[in-house]
Amino acid sequence: MLTEKEVEHIAQLARIKLTEKEKDKFKRELSSILDFVKKLNELDTEGVEPLYQTTGIINALRSDEHRKDFEMNEDLNEKLIGQAPHKENRFIKVGSVLKK
Repeated sequence: MLTEKEVEHIAQLARIKLTEKEKDKFKRELSSILDFVKKLNELDTEGVEPLYQTTGIINALRSDEHRKDFEMNEDLNEKLIGQAPHKENRFIKVGSVLKK
């Protein structure tokens, strides 16, 4: 079973604060998970081929190539920028995402 100190260390690594009740709960739950992994590690997997894919689905993504559907020109650029609620010169103006 994990110790309270180990649970506190895991919580610190995860950047979460736990109450005493949560510490007890996670101590039991994490210990249970680790016990199960310990059981799995006891299995003899020598000679077992690794299984990478079980569904048979293949990657159906297309290659990322420029298809020239919309050639950018000054007129199209004006239309796109013109739709923005706030703009300045040729740029879309947005609120700050970083706090100062």
